[in-house]
Amino acid sequence: MATALTISPTRMELIKLKRRVSLAQRGHDLLREKMDALVMEFFDVLKKVQGSRTRALERLFRAYRVLSECFATMGTIETVESARETKRELQLEISSRHVMGITVPVIEDPKVERNALARGYSLYTTSSLLDETSKEFEQALKLLVKHAELEASAFAIGKELEKTKRRVNALEYILIPKLQETIKFISMRLDEMERENFTRLKRIKAILEERR
Repeated sequence: MATALTISPTRMELIKLKRRVSLAQRGHDLLREKMDALVMEFFDVLKKVQGSRTRALERLFRAYRVLSECFATMGTIETVESARETKRELQLEISSRHVMGITVPVIEDPKVERNALARGYSLYTTSSLLDETSKEFEQALKLLVKHAELEASAFAIGKELEKTKRRVNALEYILIPKLQETIKFISMRLDEMERENFTRLKRIKAILEERR
C-alpha cells in the first residue's frame, strides 16, 4: 500500500495501470510458455546425457579391461613407455547452434581414431593388444567428447530455464499483485472522492434551496 500511496489517484493513472497489468499478464503468459518448452527440452537433453554417460562408461570399462590384458602380456613398464611415445594431440572443431534462443556448443565428429602408424609408438616392440587398447580408448574418448557436448547443452538450457523461472515468479508474485493492489487502492479512492463530491453537491443544493 505504501507504493500505492505515492501514485496520484486519478482516472488517467488508473487506465495506465490497467494497461501495465494487461502487458505484464501477456508477458507472464509468454514466459510461462517458454518455461514449459524449456522444461521439455531440458529433460530431453538430460535423457540423452544419461544414455551418453552410460555408453561412455561402458566403453571405458571395456578399454581398461583390454589395458589390463596388455599389462599382463607386454608388461607394465613396456606398456607405459609405449604410451609415453604416443602422440597426444587432439583437435576439436567447435561451433554453436541455437535452441529456443539459447546458444549451445556443437562439437564436430572428433577424429580420434588412428591407425597404428599414426599413434607414434614402435610397432616392432609392442603387441597387437596395444593396438586394440589404443583403439578402445580412442572410441571411449569419442564418446566422452559427445557426452561433454550434451552436458554443456544441458547446463546452458538449465541456466536459461532458471532465469526464465525467476522472471515468471517476479511477474506472478511481485509485479502483477503490486499493480493490482495499486489499482484497487486508486479505485477505492476514486469511489470515495465521488461519494464526497456527491455529498458536497447535495449540501450545496440544499443551501441553495434554503436561500430561495
